[in-house]
Amino acid sequence: MIATRDDMALIEAWRGGDNRAGSELFSRYFDELYGFFRNKVPTGDLAEDLVQQTLLSCVRHRDGFRGDSSFRTYLFTVARSRLYDLYRRRGKSEPAAGVSSLIDPGRTPSSLFRSEERRRVLLEALGRLSFDQQLVLELHYVRGFTGPQLVQILDVPEGTVRSRLRRARAALVQHIAGVDAKGVDDDEVHADLESWAGAVQEAAGLRGRGVL
Repeated sequence: MIATRDDMALIEAWRGGDNRAGSELFSRYFDELYGFFRNKVPTGDLAEDLVQQTLLSCVRHRDGFRGDSSFRTYLFTVARSRLYDLYRRRGKSEPAAGVSSLIDPGRTPSSLFRSEERRRVLLEALGRLSFDQQLVLELHYVRGFTGPQLVQILDVPEGTVRSRLRRARAALVQHIAGVDAKGVDDDEVHADLESWAGAVQEAAGLRGRGVL
């Protein structure tokens, strides 16, 4: 049985001229990057183009990755930059918020939500958040990035990361109250976000792969 090389081993081999190592590294993350972009742009073709731009940027600047973070964190740093570059070129500061920019796992074989109604309420409330709020919740809950990793990806201080997460959850509580007359508290919202993240990971085949 051939052992699977870790990211750093592949990077070092790639730097040494082994292009197959570069291809293996990128195939490892292509699907996740595509999923990240697909929920934020109008078409699959554009999402695939953004994946290619992200990977090409890593090819061109491969010696600039010094291993200060995981390669996955570095990839999502570049991916976020490519996404915002796209919208700046289109004269927008960020993608428009709304249901089209969210990850909706649909019905999973073993639903992690307490009910379909809870999922509907959560997704509708998430769709009312700003894009920045949606993004920080996705990166933290679904993609599993920690505070220090979010500092690099979002290019903001750690205090700002904590503030964005706190404000995003607070805004979500308010929006859920606007959708569901019963309302919820922060602990319930955290539990629903964990359920949403788990459903997304399951639907995307990410659970158990060690990437989150």
